[in-house]
Amino acid sequence: MSITSVAVVGTGHAATVTARTLRRRGFDGSITLFGDETHAPYQRPPLSKEFLAGTADDTSLALLTPKVIADNDITIRTGAHVQSLDPIARSLSLSGGESVTADAVVLATGGRPRELPGFPMGSPRVHYLRTLDDATRLRDRLQAGARLAIVGGGFIGLEIAATARGFGLDVTVIEVGAQILEPRLGTQIAGLCADLHRGNGVDLRCGVGVASVDTGAAGVRLTLTDESVLDVDDVVVGVGIDPNTELAVGAGLDVANGVVVDAVGRTSVPGIYAVGDVAARYSQAAGRHVRVEHVDNANRQGAVVARAILGEDKPDDSAHWFWSDQYEYNIQFTGNHQGADDLVVRGIVADNEFSAFYLRGGQLTAAFAIDRGEDIMAAREMLGRTFDRTMLADEDVDLWELGEEVVH
Repeated sequence: MSITSVAVVGTGHAATVTARTLRRRGFDGSITLFGDETHAPYQRPPLSKEFLAGTADDTSLALLTPKVIADNDITIRTGAHVQSLDPIARSLSLSGGESVTADAVVLATGGRPRELPGFPMGSPRVHYLRTLDDATRLRDRLQAGARLAIVGGGFIGLEIAATARGFGLDVTVIEVGAQILEPRLGTQIAGLCADLHRGNGVDLRCGVGVASVDTGAAGVRLTLTDESVLDVDDVVVGVGIDPNTELAVGAGLDVANGVVVDAVGRTSVPGIYAVGDVAARYSQAAGRHVRVEHVDNANRQGAVVARAILGEDKPDDSAHWFWSDQYEYNIQFTGNHQGADDLVVRGIVADNEFSAFYLRGGQLTAAFAIDRGEDIMAAREMLGRTFDRTMLADEDVDLWELGEEVVH
């Protein structure tokens, strides 16, 4: 069937990259993006950093400038909630009663913050960060001297903690796990990240949860599972997201921790695709379906889905890569640290300017860096190969050349 129209449900990174790639690959049919929010497509990563800190505004967050939208003839429908999807007719029903049919439908619906009992969304002193409106509301509460508790020691929570400390807030992070970031980075590197935050005045409470919450006009009282009591002005909950699979479920698509798709984003119904945070994509490298919540993944898979719509199956199973800005430092990670039996450090840890290489049987499986993005770029090309640990640690050895030597 000739594809003359594409409808994308969502306006985030995966959605906009899908649209732009379609145009770059020569598609001249109609492209329409439907978004629940009233805002034009915008970047989410800066919400917990630059936007929250006041160094970026909503204009600088734009994913698609008016010129790009016009030049690429992309239709953006904001404030357009898609209520249901007829997968056979590939028809979208909007909340206002309108129905839109397309030759191909892409679900890029993303996810929503996971809500914790006792922390209701919409409560004046409780915050969840996912949207521009969420960030604007939280930013108004970041006043010097205020007390902020963050439930969840993941990257979003820690970015908010760093930003809040920059404003002079008293910040406490509550993490139910034994250490912040441990599942993502492993024990040793997670410990160094914990030291970074403690050194900047953050009170880290690890290995405890919240037993009870008492929200009043004057603030919030948290009783923790170790029976300690914490009185704060505001609470941010950052314990992950749940994928927005309602459309897919209603349409009868395969869903299991996300919309199940093949290596190029096809769902169980022809002509329907899913991409980004909502998609559980088959990964040949992992040997299973994976759902990845990184911007890099959204960008890469958006391009893959666009090509698949045009009949070009080009899977991208590249290693995961993500970054985070905390205080004045840039943190990056690539690969999978699970099963690593050795960790090689390159640089000076005490200066917070170093990289670390995870090895399993001498094979490079992952890499972490603070303020050494170039090392991560090199490591992405080196993953899966075996290296001498002393060469990795030696700063006189060029990593790019080392990688080339092993290849040859």
